[in-house]
Amino acid sequence: MIQVLFVCLGNICRSPMAEAVFRHQVNKAGLDAVIAIDSAGTGDWHIGHPPHQGTRDILDQYQINHKGLIAREVKSDDFVQYTYIIAMDQSNVTNLASFAPALVEGEKRAAIHKLLDFAPDRTDKNVPDPYYTGNFQKVYEMVEESCERLLAFIVEKENL
Repeated sequence: MIQVLFVCLGNICRSPMAEAVFRHQVNKAGLDAVIAIDSAGTGDWHIGHPPHQGTRDILDQYQINHKGLIAREVKSDDFVQYTYIIAMDQSNVTNLASFAPALVEGEKRAAIHKLLDFAPDRTDKNVPDPYYTGNFQKVYEMVEESCERLLAFIVEKENL
């Protein structure tokens, strides 16, 4: 099973949006039996909360299921449980280092990427946080495009 974890700051806007969008794409591709998806935040402010209303509204607009999404914080176990950890911005990548356990010899670790690394035509590789900008539509468009390319990358890399 290939496991993908999307990470942002509070796990209520960008990463649950990416989780829901990617899950939708994986299901459409018929790969839900081989790819598992989750999301988490590097901050603990929203643990146990559903996604932000703006995230839920944009997902509803595109008929993408978000039921059952609940914010959680990154755990040290995530680095060995997940195949890929996909951060929304460089700050998230930097913050992930504080959660990473010490490397055990021979242990396989998650590959960490930024989501917009999968959008080669974009010069800014950081997904803006709509919690502050309010621009959920723009973020959705970035997430949707990048998740398509992420899925193609995983399919090729994992020989699915």
